Amino acid sequence: MRNDSRLPLQQLLLCGALVVTLSMGIRHGFGLWLQPIIMERGWSRESFSLAMAVQNLVWGAAGPIVGWWADRRGAFWVLWAGALLYGCGLVGMAMADTPTLFMLSTGVLVGLGQACSTYAVVYGVLGRHVDPAKRSWAMGITAAAGSFGQFLMVPVSSLLISHLGWQQALWVLGSFALLLIPLAWGLRDDPQALRAEATARNILNPELKQTAGQALREALTHPSYLLLTGGYFVCGFQLAFIGVHLPSYLKDHQLDPSVATTALALIGLFNVVGTYVAGALGQKYRKTWILSSIYTLRSVVMIAFILTPLTPLSVGLFAAAMGALWLSTVPPTNAVVAQMLGVQHLSMLGALVFFSHQIGSFMGVWLGGRLYDLTGSYDVVWWLAVGLGLLAAALNLPVKENEAPTGRALIRA
Repeated sequence: MRNDSRLPLQQLLLCGALVVTLSMGIRHGFGLWLQPIIMERGWSRESFSLAMAVQNLVWGAAGPIVGWWADRRGAFWVLWAGALLYGCGLVGMAMADTPTLFMLSTGVLVGLGQACSTYAVVYGVLGRHVDPAKRSWAMGITAAAGSFGQFLMVPVSSLLISHLGWQQALWVLGSFALLLIPLAWGLRDDPQALRAEATARNILNPELKQTAGQALREALTHPSYLLLTGGYFVCGFQLAFIGVHLPSYLKDHQLDPSVATTALALIGLFNVVGTYVAGALGQKYRKTWILSSIYTLRSVVMIAFILTPLTPLSVGLFAAAMGALWLSTVPPTNAVVAQMLGVQHLSMLGALVFFSHQIGSFMGVWLGGRLYDLTGSYDVVWWLAVGLGLLAAALNLPVKENEAPTGRALIRA
């Protein structure tokens, strides 16, 4: 349904990309803080990993609630809250001198800030304002442009740590998070227009009238939605493990810290290409086939990486290949949710799928630290990530993106 309250496409793409650039770019370099923090504080890797794991879990658990808020009232105040929580969490991360305080700031506050400022909120706005024919493309564009922030912010974080120290670097990043506040104006829905559009939709299509609770029940009984959600668990496991533990893995193998910084930056750079291509391909081919291919290729890349002698070249090739597959799952996953279940509750339903992703992130980050402390190696987690990738590929194959919920027709807008 078109309406005159839609925001300009260029404004949506620019502000959405900048929001994701900041929110995802800042967190992409958190692995660089593992070594300096545990060395200065005298903590174990599991202590740091558990806080990061809680961060991912809080982010995912808060997502459906934040999404419900954004669907009802728009993204504006959600992004304001995200900026304040994110900034306070980063400052708390710098000041925390016990594992408990570190977990409360790094895990809870930063996790809540990320829930209010990342894909579920931004994609909800895109879903409401972009024509269905361009939706997957727009999501890919936003993710690709936002991915540039991951490429940009890792070297920035590394420079801040080396020149200012790890604590002062977090203070600077906390001030960066506050830039989300002015960007929120570019994604500002008119709450009255949202209510008017919902009323008009319900009058014209009374069979589509839904409360948030009804939408949740419908999604949780939709077989393809559940398979999609299960596959996304694996995505979170793989990315969180690699993002947090790769720098330490490389340092354990006597590689210079600059190799880790370069690797994380390359992941962000090639992520730009991967997310755009995935979004564009989603306009032409079955999105679930694209997802299955991505998970399969990730497993192949990881097998090649762990079986090849570690050199700066092999790390660079791994980072480039994994970067192309990094967030390329995001546009097709969210586009499938919108295609199957509509856009009225897209932020909430997309965030619920993302909650599964974040449970996987919790397990990937925490198990990485836990199993390292137990075995002195990351080998078990690498092979677990490989096996889970093949499982996710299998889960996505039977997903029917054109399968309507039981009892009503497929939603196209």
